[in-house]
Amino acid sequence: MSRALLLVAAGGLAREVLSAVRAGAAPDHEVAGFLDDDLSKAGTSVDGVPVLGTLDDVTGHPDADLVLCAGRGAARRDLAARLAKLGVDDTRYARVVHPSTPVPAGCVVGGGSILLAGVVLTAAVTVGRHVVCMPHVTFTHDDVVEDYATLAAGVALGGGVTVGAAAYLGMNSSVRERRRVGDDAVLGMGAALVEDQPARTTWAGVPARPLRRQEEPT
Repeated sequence: MSRALLLVAAGGLAREVLSAVRAGAAPDHEVAGFLDDDLSKAGTSVDGVPVLGTLDDVTGHPDADLVLCAGRGAARRDLAARLAKLGVDDTRYARVVHPSTPVPAGCVVGGGSILLAGVVLTAAVTVGRHVVCMPHVTFTHDDVVEDYATLAAGVALGGGVTVGAAAYLGMNSSVRERRRVGDDAVLGMGAALVEDQPARTTWAGVPARPLRRQEEPT
């Protein structure tokens, strides 16, 4: 019997996740609805699935699993913290892995992570919790992606790359082997990173260079 699955944040990513689940990305689950704090969405439906209420309404669905569908890693991190206060523990987060994306033995994908169509994992790849990988991301051997990171479509990582927590890698960007993208960093669309990128910076270009330093969190 399928378990109910709630998608948190009823935006574009949630629609992509819904499509992936319908294609078999979470074979033990069926999407029961969305939760979204935008009150204008209450009582509406998205692609035929109802918006059941706000985050606070998760307490009315104690047997449902969840996936966080906010596009930004920092937003997913905030949602997870709010849901933890409402009694949602780590065991209730489902993985969504498109059936076109095999996970080889020796690779690990954490709870709540989303791997859409055509993602490639080669050997000893570790994907943390609540990571989002858009279509056709390529991981090579020994890559590590920390919690809440976001990799846009077409990202390619060389071997032994580490992507820090809540980092964002733009569409078709690439990272040279054994380099690190720091926590909360942003690597621009089409950029080629050939050296370590510090935390909370934005880099772009080929080769990638710093654009600005993001504000320190308060």
